[in-house]
Amino acid sequence: MRLAMKRIDMHIHSIMHYDEYEKESDILRPYPNTGTFATPEELKPVYARLGIEKGVLLPIVSMEGQHRMMSNEEIYRIVCAYPDMFYWYCNVDPRCHTNSNDTDLGYFIEHYKKLGAKGIGEVTSKLAFDDPKMRNLFYHAQKLDMPLLFHIGADKEPYGIFDELGLPLLERTLNDYPDLKFIGHSASFWSHISKDVKEETRSSYNKGPVVEGGRIPELMKKYPNLYADISANSGYYAITRDPDFGYAFLEKFQDRLFYGTDICAPREYVFFNMVNFLDDGYRENRLSKAAYEKINRFNAENILK
Repeated sequence: MRLAMKRIDMHIHSIMHYDEYEKESDILRPYPNTGTFATPEELKPVYARLGIEKGVLLPIVSMEGQHRMMSNEEIYRIVCAYPDMFYWYCNVDPRCHTNSNDTDLGYFIEHYKKLGAKGIGEVTSKLAFDDPKMRNLFYHAQKLDMPLLFHIGADKEPYGIFDELGLPLLERTLNDYPDLKFIGHSASFWSHISKDVKEETRSSYNKGPVVEGGRIPELMKKYPNLYADISANSGYYAITRDPDFGYAFLEKFQDRLFYGTDICAPREYVFFNMVNFLDDGYRENRLSKAAYEKINRFNAENILK
């Protein structure tokens, strides 16, 4: 059973178009061993299947992890062409312009905000949370009241804001910028839902029972400015690996969780099954109507105002 309401996808990437030569030549591959990003037309049937009304497009402006960037301008053009299908976040690399610790990043953020950007992300720069350039970005994001969606990476990963096991730098950041809404994402973020995460498992899609006392529930309980999207395999496995824990987690933090996909290519993904997990939870009374509606849509509507 699904409600009549449509979902909002808090985490999506797209490109306007590509031709067959570009597809066959692999020039648009964002990461090794993957296909090109999906176009809006390729996303339409997927969104219809998953019951999604609109998605939040996230540019990719940092060099780490891929050679295929997505500029703010490209994403803005897509939103202008498909206004009924997308919202958008802008993105700013903390090293841009003067590559200094006190660059006026607010100049760029405010420019895109005036063009309709609702937040900042997906931030993937491979700098530590406490790097002065990264903290400069947080300062300007907080000053301009722009939610920031981030990807955490471990040292061995090709991209993502760096933190240590146990996420001590994220905690310091949450404490230092209490008025900035941080939206967490990635395997190295979601692996910390369980207390037994280790250095060798922190970047993995872990399965099996969740051990109580994980850092993500702890940080979300302690810091009201920490939000999270349940997109990609990372979010899917974290929430579904232990269904009883997963539904309890969704219920407890229902006001700060967002449905998302993170579709990065026009193909099938395991995380498409997240809609079934949410729908089954609601149908079986393991997830309240309020939590179901907030996670699928209402939380996104509130933060996108």
